[in-house]
Amino acid sequence: MTSPIRIAPSILSADFARLGEEVRALEAAGADWIHVDVMDGHFVPNLTIGPAVVKALRPHTTLPLDVHLMISPVDSFLDAFAEAGADHITVHPEAGPHIHRTVQRIKSLGKMAGVSLNPGTPAKMLDYLIDDIDLVLIMSVNPGFGGQSFIESQLRKIEAVRKMIDKTGRDIRLEVDGGIDMKTAVQAIAAGADVLVAGTATFRGGPSAYASNIAGLKSAGQKIAGLQDA
Repeated sequence: MTSPIRIAPSILSADFARLGEEVRALEAAGADWIHVDVMDGHFVPNLTIGPAVVKALRPHTTLPLDVHLMISPVDSFLDAFAEAGADHITVHPEAGPHIHRTVQRIKSLGKMAGVSLNPGTPAKMLDYLIDDIDLVLIMSVNPGFGGQSFIESQLRKIEAVRKMIDKTGRDIRLEVDGGIDMKTAVQAIAAGADVLVAGTATFRGGPSAYASNIAGLKSAGQKIAGLQDA
């Protein structure tokens, strides 16, 4: 794998009373993207934030805001998140009636378009989408809450999607979210991931530990990349 490993800390694990400071600290600590989990209490069993929070965060970082919409119906919110400052907008095939149309809308807004696959959603869902998207997000836990354990079966899906991406010859990011720690980071990267969403693993130990936590995850990726290139 030649792509550098990117770390996208999930603000779901941040101190919500000081989100602006948290995001600035993450950028200073070496994060590559800021992952924003948007949940509606309907598509997933949790309720988090909306476009107003994304807009409030935008001035606090120059990093891409990687917005994962776990909401249904999703189409009516695309413009609002784009206007709020999202750089990437990722949606689920199950969150609307016409996923291809949804992807087209995201692209028309000038944003990176991502499709997320839940643990029970097969890689084949991407067969007629892969040529139009910029990012695939594999959920290695059932979406809704942080702190869950990595579902091992998703490694096969990561491998399958990596093969699909490589066949296109396009620069499509392969992101994994859920249960990422030093062990599962190595497994996910070895399977083909090049972006890791890390909540608990990034925020453990408080702001003074963010840099070492992020560096540790990146070093796991560098080791795997070195073995694969050898």
